[in-house]
Amino acid sequence: MKIACTTAAAAVVLPLTGIAGAADDPMNVVFILADDLGWSDTTLYATTSLYQTPNIERLAKRGMTFSRAYSNSPLCSPTRASIMTGQTPARHGSTTPGHHLPEVRMKASLALSAKPAQKVIAPRSVTRLDTAFPTLGKLMKNAGYRTAHFGKWHLGPEPYSPLQHGFDVDIPHHPGPGPAGSFVAPWKFRNFKANYPREHIEDRMAEEAVKWMSSVPGDKPFYTNYWQFSVHAPFDAKKKLIEKYRKKIDPKSPQKSPTYAAMVHSLDDAIGSLLDAVDKKGIAENTVIVFISDNGGNMYNRIAADGGVTPTSNAPLRGGKATIFEGGIRVPCIVVWPGLAKPGSRSNEIIQASDFYPTLLNGLGIGLPKNHTVDGIDIMPALKGGKLDREAIFTYFPHSPPVPDWLPPSMSVHSGDWKLIRIFHGGENGAHDYRLYNLADDIGEKNNLAASHPEKVKILDRMIASHIKETKAVVPQPNPNFDPKLYHPERIGLPAGQWALGKKSRGK
Repeated sequence: MKIACTTAAAAVVLPLTGIAGAADDPMNVVFILADDLGWSDTTLYATTSLYQTPNIERLAKRGMTFSRAYSNSPLCSPTRASIMTGQTPARHGSTTPGHHLPEVRMKASLALSAKPAQKVIAPRSVTRLDTAFPTLGKLMKNAGYRTAHFGKWHLGPEPYSPLQHGFDVDIPHHPGPGPAGSFVAPWKFRNFKANYPREHIEDRMAEEAVKWMSSVPGDKPFYTNYWQFSVHAPFDAKKKLIEKYRKKIDPKSPQKSPTYAAMVHSLDDAIGSLLDAVDKKGIAENTVIVFISDNGGNMYNRIAADGGVTPTSNAPLRGGKATIFEGGIRVPCIVVWPGLAKPGSRSNEIIQASDFYPTLLNGLGIGLPKNHTVDGIDIMPALKGGKLDREAIFTYFPHSPPVPDWLPPSMSVHSGDWKLIRIFHGGENGAHDYRLYNLADDIGEKNNLAASHPEKVKILDRMIASHIKETKAVVPQPNPNFDPKLYHPERIGLPAGQWALGKKSRGK
């Protein structure tokens, strides 16, 4: 365990009280962030017959489930930075998860070149969460909260770890993208050993979080990040659970990995442990619990132990992790806020992970920091069962990893039922290319309506242009070395291994 003091950014700090609390009974916060858990990976939305998530259902009975919750990116680190800062990746500059790599890059910039087959030169992502940011951890600590971070961080090693971002405790103090070596001990964490053979890291993280919460004096409020390693690679789990789910596999279902199902099971067990601890401590009525995933489910890796199947399927959504189709960014989400969010309620309002920054700060009576732009909005009206005064949300992903349903460097806007994807300079003569969907009628994004609704494309694209300008985003630029003979638009939407199967229609 490492402990350090931090200096919080300037902010207006009001009395320790929450919306539903009194000055002598402030609200605690437990922020649960799953890693790569897809919209169809829980039983919340009636989209799976394989996975079992009774504790997530138990959580839902205490608060509000959001059907249209979005991450800020189809990859982990950008969304994590957005949660901590309230800003979109277009503004904070973190657009890929390279925060464990040696190169320290504090500002986004345009790459020097691109391959001739690519129409654009893409930006280079920030690789550390700048300690100049007034992060949630700093602001909570400055307001008198005890703070702790458990699990995955992936926003930079020291001097950019949770300890430098306002957290008193950081366990296991690991900078990497996934658990070190394995989910099941022996692990390869530095200075963090298993308590017993074959110990599961999620069980251990829950144990550490419960121990810490129990140690916080009753008169002190606390804020803890429980940022799960699950269900990110490497793909392994408790053998007993794998065998349990192997018997439940339906060959006709797109979700057919017993290993992944076992990983979801352990993720859910850990959430149950946290709920038990909150109840045992008698603080359920003054504890806010947020549950969300950092991006959609993984559909591009293969699990050899399960016969080479992909980890999961996000059906009926299209695509998954590393693409801005719905499967990569629409995620499960529950907010428990006693006295505010009606137990067992649901909302169809559009929310995004960056919204939790202003929502938590405002709801806890902690003023927003000065001289810090916040892109997220306060979702209190939705938590109260109402509508949000929101024009749109934006997802900026100027990269093109070769995953199923991949896109060239793109950006999307959601406004009401409409979603527009701008493919930067993907059209003729350097113009942008577009995909327009009405999600109310086409949740699977099968019908591109851009040609039949040109005015809607113009309206939504102006929103994208405005967001780019307002955030001063570093955007892709035309590649002067582009060779049209090497460009294959028919490959859009197909993983690299299937490019030979592509047809021209897939590029439309």
